[in-house]
This record gives sequence, structure tokens and C-alpha cells, in this order.
Amino acid sequence: MSKMKLKPGVITGSALQELFEYMKSVECALPAVNVIGSHSTVAALQAAREAKSPIIIQFSNGGAHFFAGKFLDNKGEKAAIAGAIAGAHYVRNLAEAYGVPVILHTDHAAKKLLPWIDGMLEHGKKYFEKNGEPLFSSHMLDLSEEPLHENLEICQKYLRQMAAIKMTLEIELGVTGGEEDGVDNSGVDNAKLYTQPAEVLAAYDALKPIGNFTIAASFGNTHGVYKPGNVQLRPPILKNSQDVIQKERKTGAKPVDFVFHGGSGSSREEIREAVSYGVIKMNIDTDTQWAFTQPIKKYMDDKGAYLKSQLGNPEGEDKPNKKYIDPRGWLHLGEKGMAARLVEACKDLNSFEKFDF
Repeated sequence: MSKMKLKPGVITGSALQELFEYMKSVECALPAVNVIGSHSTVAALQAAREAKSPIIIQFSNGGAHFFAGKFLDNKGEKAAIAGAIAGAHYVRNLAEAYGVPVILHTDHAAKKLLPWIDGMLEHGKKYFEKNGEPLFSSHMLDLSEEPLHENLEICQKYLRQMAAIKMTLEIELGVTGGEEDGVDNSGVDNAKLYTQPAEVLAAYDALKPIGNFTIAASFGNTHGVYKPGNVQLRPPILKNSQDVIQKERKTGAKPVDFVFHGGSGSSREEIREAVSYGVIKMNIDTDTQWAFTQPIKKYMDDKGAYLKSQLGNPEGEDKPNKKYIDPRGWLHLGEKGMAARLVEACKDLNSFEKFDF
């Protein structure tokens, strides 16, 4: 099969669905990286350019607030809304400069964070009226803590709004373990870590008539990185769900676009197996945080004698330290470390050099 041709910029609407279908056909997925500002954003864009792969850039609620600045009060989610909107425009401007295709997404929004989604959709509708496409490619609702019927009813309501402006909805069924962005599921009932095919079928039936969606189904995934053996991934759960829907609803193969949350620390074999069952997106956050921080930590350790004051270092009492204390030097080391880790993720996910742009 020839490589899929894509144009630089943000992918939305039917083009996004065509991308998902291509990825399932060649068994590849894209890394979804949580960004918190310009430095992590440009690292993601550079990784896409190096890997010749699209990338998913996403904002969590806390990440969006951080993008706007922690100085801002987030009452009514105003800071998180402002940060997400500013970040979206930033990504749109730079994606074309870097010459890479990007899916622009927002991560976990629990029931209490629906006002954040409302605010972004308000901006998204205005952007659509002006430009004929949505500002974001997709938003995620994580209502996995609610009863299934309530989860799906709320998702239906929001998908109707998103479908009207050619957006895709991501939902969550089951619970991703561990802790991320202030949500702690480390003590959750083990049974909730494994989504049942009947739940996926119910979601398919509820959402398919309305618009396009992806499903973050739980198959033992856990946010963070843990010792080997602590996390029991069961990717066949995804295959079972695909098989049930294909049989019961007479669809083609892999009718559901699945999302793999808590991808940090997973082996390439586990990742590839999940991708073979229809995973088109894998969230990676903990590993990229480490990849950004580690080279900066090494720099601080190596150059510690030059970072104690503006003047004076091992080369002399009056020697200036400006070139060592300039944040542009050590922040770029973090950017390069994060970009390299994301290129590795593209290789794990089999999207490396699978595209032409």
C-alpha cells in the first residue's frame, strides 16, 4: 500500500476519519502528547517532522491552565478555556511552519469539567462559522465514573454539538488506573480496569447514528510508569469488542477506533498488539515529562558551578555566567530530549515514515 499523503496543518472532519481508516489498515497509531506550553509543543512538532508521522497534540485541563499561566484564577474554568484556545491557535500557526499534519485534541474532561468543554465549544462554533472547520479536531469527555447510561446520554448531547461543526468525540469506558492531572484512580476496583464488550457495543449503538467518535476502553492501562508485572494489560479485550460489534451489527472489520490511555512504560509488543486490534491513538505523558526533565537535570548538575551567581565561576572570579544561565540553552535540551522520545513512540506505534507530507 502506498503511503498516505497529508498536507501540513490541523486535520479535522472527514479527513480525520480517512486518516483513522488508513491507520487501521496498515496497523499503526499516533502518539498523543500532553503539552503545557510552547516548549513541549515545539518538541512534539519537531518529532512529527523527524518521524514523518502526524502527531496528536492535546491539552489536559491542568495543561491548558498552565499554558495560560498559573497566575490566572481558573474560576469557572476561564483560565483553562483561555489557555486551550491560545494553545490551539499557537499549534495552528506553527504546524504549517514545521510542515507537519497535527490532530488537535483535548484530554480527560470529567463531569465537573464540562464547563471547560462548553467554553471551548463556544469558541469552536465561532471559528467554524468563520473558517468552515472547527478550531480543534476533537474533545474528550471522561465520564467513566458515572453510570454507563448517564455517560452515554451526556456524550450523545455533546456529540450532537460537535458533529454540527465536524468535530470528533473521544469517550472513556472503564477506568484508567494510576494518577494523572490531579485525578487519582490508584485505588479503583480492579474490575473497572477492564471494559466489557457489551459496554463498547452500547456506546457504538448510542453514538454511531449521531457522529464520529473514538473510545478509550480500559484493558488494564495505568497512567504513569510502574515496575514490570504491576500492570496487567489485556489487549485481547479490544479484539473481543471489535468482533462482537462486527458480528452483531454486520459491520466491516475493526468498526471502532480505539484509544490507548496510559501508554508510558508499555512494551513495544504490548503496544503493537493493541494497535493490531484497532487502536489509532496512544497517550504518552509520563515518559515525555521524564525525557524533557532529564537532560535539564544533567545540565544543572554538570554546570552547577556556573549557576551560582551572575559573575564568578571556576574560570575566574569575574567571569560572566550569562551563556550558562540563559534559559534558552537548557530549555532547548529538554525540547530535544522530548522530541527524541516521541520519535521513539512513533516507531513503537508503527507510524514512523508511514506518511507522505
